[in-house]
Amino acid sequence: MSKYWHVVRIGIQNTLVYRFNFLARAAFTLVPLMATIYVWRTIYEGRESSVLGYTLGKMVSYYLLALLVDTFTAVTDDDWQVASDIKDGNINQFLLKPMDYLTYRFCLFGAGRLIYAIAALLPLGLFFLWHRAELYLPAAGSTYAWFLLSLALAGLLQFLISYIMALMAFWVLEVSTLIILLYGLEYAASGHLFPLDILPPLAQSLIMWTPFPYEVFLPVSIYLEQVSRVNLVQGIAIQCLWVAIMYGVARWVWQRGIRRYSAVGG
Repeated sequence: MSKYWHVVRIGIQNTLVYRFNFLARAAFTLVPLMATIYVWRTIYEGRESSVLGYTLGKMVSYYLLALLVDTFTAVTDDDWQVASDIKDGNINQFLLKPMDYLTYRFCLFGAGRLIYAIAALLPLGLFFLWHRAELYLPAAGSTYAWFLLSLALAGLLQFLISYIMALMAFWVLEVSTLIILLYGLEYAASGHLFPLDILPPLAQSLIMWTPFPYEVFLPVSIYLEQVSRVNLVQGIAIQCLWVAIMYGVARWVWQRGIRRYSAVGG
């Protein structure tokens, strides 16, 4: 276990080199969010009742919380690094040393998310303070615990899905197209663009059969207390199931990839 803590420390040190880049990235992500909030304010203008089941405060809170979830769970360039390690032969060392590559990459992912979250604290904190009057606060204290649990599972799920996609580099010379397609699908189906429960029932049902809603939509819905206790427990259980499935797939794909891997470089 100590060797993985060492990886985390090294990851933090390496990531700190790019702390200004993280600060700038966090600040610029607020620009499209401001535009989105402005659009919804225009939609709600002159309306006293809710729209599509959301009050203006809850709709603004949804996008603020989606950004917060994204800050702690989104995969940035980890998938590109995994693909590069395979293509350049850098995984050779992990085939010879007693270190699990999946755990190694997850340690680096966690270190990167930690530093990014710290760097984003200032711009996000100021933005949340600006919208404090519209920010929804859960009535039940247990909601925060459920939200944090769902947030952790969402991070695991996002990491594993991206890791599996990056492992396609064992079979495909250039995986950039696959990664970009995955990102576009995730962005639309995870709830980044809009709350998924405003979609028609059939579209909702189809999307909920995929792992993507459990990356953003479920954690945010839990925080906003938009789910009943039964659906909350069911949602967490499905998140756990998807994490277990993706973990098993990641292990299986790695073993299959290593069998056909031709060690070069490294």
